[in-house]
Amino acid sequence: MARDSFASQEHKEFEEKVIQVSRVSKKTKGGNKMGFSVLIVVGDRKGKVGLGLGKANDVIGAIRKGVKKAKKKMITVPMDGTTIPFRIDVKKGAGRIMLKPAPKGSGVIAGGPVRAVVEAAGIRDISSKILGSSNQTSSVYATFHALKLIKDLVELKNIKLRSIADIEKEEKLKEQEIAREEKQKAQDKKAHEIEKNQKTENAPVKPEQKSVKKTFHQPKKK
Repeated sequence: MARDSFASQEHKEFEEKVIQVSRVSKKTKGGNKMGFSVLIVVGDRKGKVGLGLGKANDVIGAIRKGVKKAKKKMITVPMDGTTIPFRIDVKKGAGRIMLKPAPKGSGVIAGGPVRAVVEAAGIRDISSKILGSSNQTSSVYATFHALKLIKDLVELKNIKLRSIADIEKEEKLKEQEIAREEKQKAQDKKAHEIEKNQKTENAPVKPEQKSVKKTFHQPKKK
């Protein structure tokens, strides 16, 4: 019972995504030996992601091995709020990709292989482009390598990053400042209208000028 609850808890903690299932064969003395190779991505959607390649005689066994390897090779991806801290271009084998930050609310603008990795890592806003081979495996390895490089560069240069809570706090303060400015503008406008009305009421009344009719006398004919 305890083992089942632990397994369900572990399953909820990590998300598993199968990228590619390949059927492989190996020549032996007794003939060709068939098997399966599975590339899988594992992540907790909170900054941790791993990549593993599992090989076995059946698909389920290959997935199990792939998940085990991915959990051993997990990295923590540094994030600036909901996106990555800076742009990066990476070439890994035949795969070449570009990752760059995106404003909050933009979502994940990426192809299938790249999307699987960044979503498993918990990145909510990012823009990417596959520049090299369209092979899924190459793109996945290049994406994972790019995230690993971002981690190394942040640690090397000691870059300070903002958490999601910090960004939400900044946005809240900005909204409060905008609301305060709008309220002040409304008060100033109202005060200006009141002052204008008071000036109109206190203005001296000009006396009405009597209209003088001019008469023209025609000279008498002699």
